[in-house]
Amino acid sequence: MLTSESKPRCLLHLDASARIQGSLSRQLTQAFVSQWQQANPNHTLIYRDLGSSPIPHIDATWVAAYESEPEQRTPEMRAAVALSDTLIDELMAADCYVVGMPMYNLTVPSSFKAYIDQVIRRDRTLHIENGTPQGQLAGKKLLVITTRKYNYRVGSGREDRDFLEPYLNAIFNVLELMDISYIHADKLALSDAEREQSLANATYAIHQLALTF
Repeated sequence: MLTSESKPRCLLHLDASARIQGSLSRQLTQAFVSQWQQANPNHTLIYRDLGSSPIPHIDATWVAAYESEPEQRTPEMRAAVALSDTLIDELMAADCYVVGMPMYNLTVPSSFKAYIDQVIRRDRTLHIENGTPQGQLAGKKLLVITTRKYNYRVGSGREDRDFLEPYLNAIFNVLELMDISYIHADKLALSDAEREQSLANATYAIHQLALTF
């Protein structure tokens, strides 16, 4: 019988940066994953690179499939939501998630928004009970590692421009995922000293959290 320490765990790792070479968010998520794997030798890792292999935006056929009962979908409709089903299977299989999230124009990259639109479905990740949507990700954990040119934290004077963290909190709360942690590598467009200190702080926080995540 598996003990609590040996129970298999599954981590879904998503990278959303459009940058491949020199991507700081990718470097930071990889640092977390490496440390997490050492702390969880009995594990499964699922990886999706939303930057280099973008998820398609939903289209009219996808919406028609979404609005139809599964048994009423045409072959074209089923094909339109096939990737969505795969992405949702990955999401549901994982116990925890880590996402590398650069801030683009004050919010999430469009590649990640396309992913969100594919995985939020009332027939899979949401169940409607008495007219109220019930999310299906309760009890799971999410870590978002962000990279930002400037400081958008509370007290920075720029917090009203941060549409990334509030959006992620709101959309994942819809799915009943409430355990969300953030590690921000910010001030990356300022002096070399501030940039290096921010990356060092983020790396330290990553190593600490990976041991217990």
